[in-house]
Amino acid sequence: MDEFLAGIEQLAFVRALKASFVAYPIVNALHIMSIGALLTSVWLMDLRILGAFRSLPQAAFVALLRRTALIAFAGALVTGLLLFSVRASEYAAKPIFLVKITLILLAGVNLLAFLRFSRAGGGDKPSGGIVTILAVLSLVLWTSVLFAGRFIGFLN
Repeated sequence: MDEFLAGIEQLAFVRALKASFVAYPIVNALHIMSIGALLTSVWLMDLRILGAFRSLPQAAFVALLRRTALIAFAGALVTGLLLFSVRASEYAAKPIFLVKITLILLAGVNLLAFLRFSRAGGGDKPSGGIVTILAVLSLVLWTSVLFAGRFIGFLN
């Protein structure tokens, strides 16, 4: 695994990214922007599901924010992989990085559960109290992803 990660760091585009005075900060800024858009859309969507913004139709509001969150997630994924590639060996060895990846996977499973219950309930609103549990869990998971990501640079 160490050889694989070291190999990633030696790819030509990764070396160019690492050496560039401009490219790396731009990728980093785009990553931060994507995370901001992702967390904002997730928080607004989950708060609507929990009963906030009642003047806005839930189905349309949640559908719009879900699309926004997926696009923002794609941006965060691409830029995050680029940032990871520069120090793949170092990041992969950090337990907090593994925590972040685990939290992202759990947030994805939470989304899949929400989508499944939404279809079973016949709309964007799952039946019963499961909607509250899934929305709160989403808020906790995505906020935890943010904190884990910020700690990557500070914890060994």
